[in-house]
Amino acid sequence: MTMSGRITAVASVAAVALVSTAGAPAVSAAPPPPKYKYYVALGDNYTAAPLVPPLDLANLGCLRSGGNYPALLAQKLKVPKTTDVSCGGADTTHLLAGQATPAGFVPAQFDALSKQADLVTIGIGGNDFGVLASLLAVCPSLRKSDPDGAPCKKKFTAGGKDQLKENVTQTKTRLTAAVKTAKGRAKPKAMILLVGYPTIAPPKKPCPELPLAKGDYAYLTSILTELNKAVQAAAKTGGAKYVDVFKATTGHDVCAKAKAWIQGKDPDLLKAAAYHPHAEEQAAVADLIVKTITGRAATITETEEASWQAAAEARRQQSAAILTTPDARNRITDRLNQGPLFPPGH
Repeated sequence: MTMSGRITAVASVAAVALVSTAGAPAVSAAPPPPKYKYYVALGDNYTAAPLVPPLDLANLGCLRSGGNYPALLAQKLKVPKTTDVSCGGADTTHLLAGQATPAGFVPAQFDALSKQADLVTIGIGGNDFGVLASLLAVCPSLRKSDPDGAPCKKKFTAGGKDQLKENVTQTKTRLTAAVKTAKGRAKPKAMILLVGYPTIAPPKKPCPELPLAKGDYAYLTSILTELNKAVQAAAKTGGAKYVDVFKATTGHDVCAKAKAWIQGKDPDLLKAAAYHPHAEEQAAVADLIVKTITGRAATITETEEASWQAAAEARRQQSAAILTTPDARNRITDRLNQGPLFPPGH
């Protein structure tokens, strides 16, 4: 499905959501967002949003969703031209160099930028040096060794230095350089936004959806907090805007059951890949970006949450229709098994 087709589909779903919330309390009218002519989205898994409906079989290499936040944002801002090159498994090196995927080689993401791009979002950095892979692949594997302790923290702080925090510091340097490059390639005075990462886990309460040792929930949260601080610092240094997704998604972590906006350890072909954002989280990010651009408070209302849930359900029905075809289901499951979405990194 082409980007224009995805945007049309999202627009149709938005209409369904509007009807479903017709009886909701009225909210004050927001100022119209600025007009942009060309939007370029760059990013990793949390931008590509693997398995978020509707599924896009044309982008299985990057597992890029047809309902990710770039698609929703383009519809909200009515941008006439959009290019989304976000890709599962990408890190900041793939902004300047091509990336190998199970479905083929994709060009450097910065190649999508031109002097016509007046809106740019960058959501990347978690895969650098394997930080997310360490937290979401290595840490669960250490739980059995000390379920009541913090074996993951012990592993990565051995020797007196926190290896993951040091990696995040290096990522900040990379992100700062990325903002500078983006500014040089995009239209002068283009709106450039760095998008942070959501709340993945609660700081203390254990849950089977994210099987960590009790003490490692706080450690995971501390590293994710440092990662978001790095993204924010890079945005400030480079003169870009920071989109705080972490704060807005608190209470919707992987352990939040019915309120979870992050998938647990088992992938759901109608929702999301393991440890990846749901449709509701992607809708939240799109709205947060609009609010950041227009200078409004980056908060989420119950009315907005209800509309996102209705829209997400409609898009899941689209994915369910696609999955009735055995060939489509096999292609998707094969892709999930072909390579990690959280690579060791470099």
